[in-house]
Amino acid sequence: MTRPAQAARSRKAAGATHLIEAFLDMMSAERGAGANTLAAYRRDLLDLAGFVDSKGADLRQVTREQLREFLTGLSSSGMAASTQARKLSALRQFFGFLYAEGIRADDPTQTIAAPRASRPLPKILSGEDLDAMLAAAAQDISPEGLRLSLIVEMLYGGGLRVSELAGMSLAAVAAKGDFIRVTGKGNKERLSPLSSAARTALDAYLAVRGHFLSQHDKNNRYLFASRGTEGFLTRRRFHQLLKALAAKAGIDPAKVSPHVLRHAFATHLVEGGADLRSVQTLLGHADIATTQIYTHVARDHLSRVVRAAHPLGKTNSPKKSS
Repeated sequence: MTRPAQAARSRKAAGATHLIEAFLDMMSAERGAGANTLAAYRRDLLDLAGFVDSKGADLRQVTREQLREFLTGLSSSGMAASTQARKLSALRQFFGFLYAEGIRADDPTQTIAAPRASRPLPKILSGEDLDAMLAAAAQDISPEGLRLSLIVEMLYGGGLRVSELAGMSLAAVAAKGDFIRVTGKGNKERLSPLSSAARTALDAYLAVRGHFLSQHDKNNRYLFASRGTEGFLTRRRFHQLLKALAAKAGIDPAKVSPHVLRHAFATHLVEGGADLRSVQTLLGHADIATTQIYTHVARDHLSRVVRAAHPLGKTNSPKKSS
């Protein structure tokens, strides 16, 4: 490659990087995107920039056909449909940004369809399973047992993510109301319910919380304080504690994780008649499409109820004689 051609290609790459970083700055400042989201978007857009450069174009000029070719290559490589859809979402937002800023006269992603991803239904724990876990935890009145009871009450009773619980501050539970303020993905705040049972478990745990503090860490700000280097109970430790509790309750530990308890919270709400918008708000989902998975779970539940309880739903119901 000649020196002028190398210089032109270098300027093109620098221009692409500038556009990507401007987009990421907007996502961070205006939409509160978290560090992991920004890192994923940067990777996706740099991959696209490399592909477009190989076609002799740049991000200001890339065509709809070239984008389709890029996405087809992802599919041919065996990439999961869900990952392809996530990458297309990054591209949609990026080119929407370029169009809104007047950098492009069009949005080439508008007529590109997302790949269909078959989303597996979440693992479900029954109400009886949760009762068994809570009963097993209640048998242990040591500081560790009181902490574990609170963990189950908050994960199942509030639908919290394990990262939200691990990073929860002591100040977040200081008020005596029925809700606590939770900081979720993208630093977005929402209210999470705190039942009377969870409040009782919280008060019992707070009375022994000092057991988990080191002598030099009396000002630890985390609800689930730890003597470890992080100063709080890690997500891995939450997993370990719940699996051990499941075994104690006679439940297969492979069925249990913090996220499964969050799924149980949402599923049991929908089965009980809660509307999807309310469940979306409680879970902190940015898109209601994510929440809609629970309608499938509830539909399966209702189908089982009909088959078990309705005369015409039973496969071996007797036919009326004419």
